[in-house]
Amino acid sequence: MRHLMTPLDLTVEELDDLMDVAEDIKADPQRYAHVCDGKLLATLFYEPSTRTRLSFEAAMLHLGGKTLGFADASSSSAAKGESVADTIRVVSCFADIAAMRHFKEGAPMVAAQFSGIPLINAGDGGHQHPTQTLTDLMTIRSDKGRLSDMTIGMCGDLKFGRTVHSLIRALLRYENIRFVFISPEELKLPDYIIEEIRSNDKVEYKELTKLEQALPELDVLYMTRVQRERFFNEEDYVRLKDFYILDANKMELASDDMIVLHPLPRVNEISVEVDKDKRARYFEQVRNGMYIRMALILMLLDIKPGKQ
Repeated sequence: MRHLMTPLDLTVEELDDLMDVAEDIKADPQRYAHVCDGKLLATLFYEPSTRTRLSFEAAMLHLGGKTLGFADASSSSAAKGESVADTIRVVSCFADIAAMRHFKEGAPMVAAQFSGIPLINAGDGGHQHPTQTLTDLMTIRSDKGRLSDMTIGMCGDLKFGRTVHSLIRALLRYENIRFVFISPEELKLPDYIIEEIRSNDKVEYKELTKLEQALPELDVLYMTRVQRERFFNEEDYVRLKDFYILDANKMELASDDMIVLHPLPRVNEISVEVDKDKRARYFEQVRNGMYIRMALILMLLDIKPGKQ
């Protein structure tokens, strides 16, 4: 039995195989429509989510399985003081696989130690968001045909952005990756992430405060929102929330084949006028998220078409 806590739980070869399966599902969804008949996915979401929770549920339903779970800690026994260890023990009696989102870093990893079923980390605080990273990798590879030899800009909340942290760690394993980190001083990457990058002498990086400076050299721009829920006071959030806004004028500075990604939800950081730009890939990213989660469910349950 395997769990997925971070993208590094999968080898580069396993990642490639997973993305191949996801692309196959995308091309021929009917072939996979009943491979999870009789299987149950539990979604254990202690923190609000729209895309991730619905993506997991849609993934299982499209595979022929069913779902159960909760979308808020207040509607679970956590409100009564139940530990994640006890919750996953109980859920293991009902379901075949589970996805857990938690506001506390490391909570899914603790739960995995007590789980009787495969457990997927669906996001833990400001720490990791592995299935979003799988989604991002699939979207980049699908568009660029590779996950190496490119310059990737990451803009916005790089301090608390778990999607950014997960993606950086995953990309460090590919060749000729160059990072450009764009953020205000208060939201720079944590030192421990910078140290991981520095420990890889094949990866270059630089830090900027102006988005306009970075745009001409990027193959991929990964925008993030400033997350109100990670701030300790409203004043700092209000001061920083509109620090970066990507609009049509700024897009003119970018190359014709640069793509724009965003883990969503967005607030003001990408103007709606950019949605019409052929380089905007964030809604395609959402669709890819469902396919990669379908492939991941199959991998962890060791199910293949014709093998149930």
